[in-house]
Amino acid sequence: MAVVVAEVVAVAALLLIGMAACVPSAAAAVGRSGRCREAVAGCARGEVTYDHRALVLGGARRMLFAGEMHYPRSTPEMWPKLIAKAKEGGLDVIQTYVFWNVHEPVQGQYNFEGRYDLVRFIKEIQAQGLYVSLRIGPFIEAEWKYGGFPFWLHDVPNITFRSDNGPFKKYMQRFVTYIVNMMKRKGLYYPQGGPIITSQIENEYQMVEPAFGSSGQRYVRWAASMAVNLQTGVPWTMCKQNDAPDPVINTCNGLICGETFAGPNSVNKPALWTENWTSRYLIYGNDTKLRSPEDIAFAVAFFIARKNGSYVSYYMYHGGTNFGRYASSYVTTNYYDGAPLDEYGLIWQPTWGHLRELHAAVKQSSEPLLFGTYSNFSLGQEQEAHIFETESQCVAFLVNFDRHRIPDVIFRNISLQLAPKSISILSDCKRVVFETAKVNAQHGSRTAEEVQSFSDINTWKAFKEPIPQDVSKAMYTGNKLFEHLSSTKDETDYLWYIVGYEYTPSDDGQPVQINFESRAHILHAFVNNAYVGRIHGSHDGPANIILNTNISLNEGANTISLLSAMVGSPDSGAHMERRVFGIRKVSIQQGQEPETMLNNELWGYQVGLFGERNNIYTQEGSKGVEWTTINNLAYSPLTWYKTTFSTPAGNDAVTLNLTGMGKGEVWINGESIGRYWVSFRAPSGNPSQSLYHIPRQFLNPQDNILVIFEEMGGDPQLITVNTVSVTRVCGNVKELSAPSLQSQDKEPAVELWCQEGKQISAIEFASYGNPVGGCRNFGFGRCHAGSSESVVKQACLGKSRCSVPVTPAEFRGDPCPGIQKSLLFTY
Repeated sequence: MAVVVAEVVAVAALLLIGMAACVPSAAAAVGRSGRCREAVAGCARGEVTYDHRALVLGGARRMLFAGEMHYPRSTPEMWPKLIAKAKEGGLDVIQTYVFWNVHEPVQGQYNFEGRYDLVRFIKEIQAQGLYVSLRIGPFIEAEWKYGGFPFWLHDVPNITFRSDNGPFKKYMQRFVTYIVNMMKRKGLYYPQGGPIITSQIENEYQMVEPAFGSSGQRYVRWAASMAVNLQTGVPWTMCKQNDAPDPVINTCNGLICGETFAGPNSVNKPALWTENWTSRYLIYGNDTKLRSPEDIAFAVAFFIARKNGSYVSYYMYHGGTNFGRYASSYVTTNYYDGAPLDEYGLIWQPTWGHLRELHAAVKQSSEPLLFGTYSNFSLGQEQEAHIFETESQCVAFLVNFDRHRIPDVIFRNISLQLAPKSISILSDCKRVVFETAKVNAQHGSRTAEEVQSFSDINTWKAFKEPIPQDVSKAMYTGNKLFEHLSSTKDETDYLWYIVGYEYTPSDDGQPVQINFESRAHILHAFVNNAYVGRIHGSHDGPANIILNTNISLNEGANTISLLSAMVGSPDSGAHMERRVFGIRKVSIQQGQEPETMLNNELWGYQVGLFGERNNIYTQEGSKGVEWTTINNLAYSPLTWYKTTFSTPAGNDAVTLNLTGMGKGEVWINGESIGRYWVSFRAPSGNPSQSLYHIPRQFLNPQDNILVIFEEMGGDPQLITVNTVSVTRVCGNVKELSAPSLQSQDKEPAVELWCQEGKQISAIEFASYGNPVGGCRNFGFGRCHAGSSESVVKQACLGKSRCSVPVTPAEFRGDPCPGIQKSLLFTY
């Protein structure tokens, strides 16, 4: 369907469109017995404490929902909207890691500019009335290169990461102290009137602790003591750390912490869930795996009900983009694109809306959840009730574990049907206000519209990356195969290995085979400047990649040039400082003769690419090389391409569609928007990622310089500039559904709204009755009110949002008495 720039086409059926009025910040404190309610920011306050039920702020226990956002994975210009959408989604807290390797890339030299301006990010959160959970680590994992450690740490003599090791503890303590003191100077801790209410030390250390034996146990105690002694006035946490020493709180990370979390390791600590994974991060070679909003909501409600949970954080709430080379091994450039806020900051429906309703339902019953007496009992073979009750208030969570059956249950003389694999929340233990398995939030369809093509070959210039062939001119030489990361310091993906070989042909003309073994991720092989083959690994494949191929050699001197490439560095595991990458074995074999090993020959090494070292992706650096036309050019490996393009009109997100390319990296006006690898197909046959985000802040009004390094061979003429937006929205609500807690409607209603200033321009489908299908495949059922389309059009056309009650009165009567009806419509 056609979509005007400022409009969205909609479809309507017996679905209800809509979004309730913006909810006030969930940051309002839960008072009891006349306790005062406080604002997030303001004058100095007491310390944040905790008890067995919750974090305690301003003397009151708090029920808190949090969401993870990482400041380096978006731009400062994006932060205000992202935070505002998180607040509207019912969050109280923004969690973020602190990224050591972006802040101290060179030992003793700090960087807090641009995307790395941590203080600016925290102050923006504070300005919007939310709290902050600061996960200092400084080991963070996070699918971030080297787990957040700066690579110079690797070269500290006698160091052992994350252990009771003097050199490591020295630098870890120095950085953690630096960050804490910075926060104190800026007045950002809660007792100072700031938004930071918790901090985290270390990260999922229990996963590797056994590898360090008693040293690991001592390290945990030291890290906890070191952090607590910094006297921040807020609690410290350790996630996935059952032996976290008092007063540090052990927290859960995972998909189903209501089932897997053993609970706090002290009766005096609350149950906190620091990472509720909203999907799975994507790796090259895999298809996207999204987590349903029903499943996320069930897990949250179950954690609150069974574990007395009072803090849940979504990882990620906004994933964003792994700009530059910061993604860890094989991880795509987009990060958690299926989170409640997608890579571009668009609201991902219905996940965002469904969780928003859940947050409102839970917050409505904060008093009994935080102060009530807890009890539970069975309602059936696979059904149970969890009740929290004070003298005046009550809330019940009715759980059905059966994935297929809809059981009838009796709870306090109320007969209820529980949907399969669901939790119903009953306010006052009487009225259903939320059901995890019934999604009444609107659905949205995101589309990418091509706005510019690069099909004109004359708009492109090319530069062939030179293949180093002279060992004597290499940066380094040695009679062994160097380890990859130790040589590159993780400042580039690429390391050239160059060696000479004297060849004497055999009398019988037997073929010559060259054999390579590497622990890098990709290997490209050249013999006498001719490309002879490549091999790549995968995230879950063997560590070794092996290439065996026949080659032609000249009699006498020959040159073998091997390009070893990493697709990100490791981000996890014990003893990262000992990990070995790069080429491990090279041999030549002629016929049936024994292999000739080349490992101990004189090798030359070139760190990085010529184009990288000379910054030819920048406007100034590009002047230093001779770019040529690409007429009649065979699209071969290791080629740089350059062109220009105009900035798309409007404010929709901008992307490059790189489907026709292979693998490489992209720069826009000198800013790297990340690695791409579209030639590594997923099992579905599609690229794992084909659209690559260009933040509008990277763009000029005109003449944007696009530079691509293509590693494997691809056709730049197939690249397009696309804009991404939500162009179709759909709602589907049943007449017996609980009314939205966000709206003023007393009846269930379809509430729809458009993002980014768009308006509803057309109704594609509308039906009040029993429409078949859902928001992806819909049609009329046997029962249909003829007025459906006109009612919906009158309520919605030309508006940015609308609400249509699911009641017979709205549609001039009941089209089919005696059956439960719904309203489905899309636009």
